[in-house]
Amino acid sequence: MNSQFLNQKTPNEIAKSLANKIKERRKKLKISQENLAQKSGVSLRTIQQYETHARDISKASGQTLMMLARALECSVEDIVDSFNKFL
Repeated sequence: MNSQFLNQKTPNEIAKSLANKIKERRKKLKISQENLAQKSGVSLRTIQQYETHARDISKASGQTLMMLARALECSVEDIVDSFNKFL
């Protein structure tokens, strides 16, 4: 088998990686989900659903990712970097 094929991730794995990246950054900044919701303008429920993988973050709008990135004091590229590794 082609080793490149073995390294490919499923869309679900990519979405989980994106959500985990947001959660890790939030925890690194020591802010709660509630605080992230207030700072970003993204609803608490949406953040909770992203972090528990109940909602597919890979389908989030660019605006939502920008709002989260700004609140997490990073760039959108920092968040989607985990996604780009699988392309």
